[in-house]
Amino acid sequence: MIELEGVPELVDPVMVAAFEGWNDAGDAASTAVAHLDREWKGEVFAALDAEDYYDFQVNRPTVWLDGGVRKITWPTTRLSVVRIGGEKPRDLVLVRGIEPSMRWRSFCNELLGFAHELGVEMVVILGALLGDTPHTRPVPVSGVTSDPDLARTMDLEETRYEGPTGIVGILQEACTHAGVPAVSLWAAVPHYVSQPPNPKATLALLNRLEDLIGLPIPLGELPEDARAWQVGVDQLAAEDSEVGEYVQSLEEARDTAELPEASGEAIARDFERYLRRRDDSPGKPPTTPPRLERTEERPDDRAADGSERTDGAEDDQQDD
Repeated sequence: MIELEGVPELVDPVMVAAFEGWNDAGDAASTAVAHLDREWKGEVFAALDAEDYYDFQVNRPTVWLDGGVRKITWPTTRLSVVRIGGEKPRDLVLVRGIEPSMRWRSFCNELLGFAHELGVEMVVILGALLGDTPHTRPVPVSGVTSDPDLARTMDLEETRYEGPTGIVGILQEACTHAGVPAVSLWAAVPHYVSQPPNPKATLALLNRLEDLIGLPIPLGELPEDARAWQVGVDQLAAEDSEVGEYVQSLEEARDTAELPEASGEAIARDFERYLRRRDDSPGKPPTTPPRLERTEERPDDRAADGSERTDGAEDDQQDD
């Protein structure tokens, strides 16, 4: 049952969603939504019933103490709202949870019910995949949609993917069938350093989201965390000659493939983003350094939906 009491009327709301699990390499997507919720002080107004969608032997509840009283937190999906003022106010509905274990169609229908009641104008779903991308280069972020008109007007790719999918793909298709504009943003995470956190990929997703919704996003400590993360990976790669050579080969392939990217439009876009953020203050670096995975032991590359990949992240078809 949808309960929306206490939620104010929203201004041009956009729903931004991310789910832990299969479509969240390096926890980059779920961390991005958590960052928005923290920076804009989101207020939770609803949570889906965990009994309906989760297998508790797969996603176990946690027990914690609150003033000596034991309490239980159940794995679920929560919705919060953030009010963003300024010259062009726009509100966000943040959806953050775990990929459900069952009843995916009902799960998506319930989220769309919230979107309808709140007057959501567009749904943006964040995801992250493992790819053949070097950690030393900008994180590739692809924007895909099933709506050809939306693809044309917002400079997105119209998805052509066929194969297994995750909850991100299912939710996007549910939005399309319900007539709700929906976009998926996918960040490519280096497969050889896939363990979370990956602040560089999180930062890339937020940068692309900022361009998409036209709102300046406070980045807090993320830029400094991303720099510290890259320095940590650089140091670890320098200690393993095989990994270092492999990273160099990825750099060469990436640089060759992206020569056309040094266009006037790309430069102008980066400069505009710099101007928006020139007042950001750096934060503290992460305390836990990343860990490299040896290339000969790495898992198979996966597409956005988890299917096997054979080429670079940017050239793959992305999951919707």
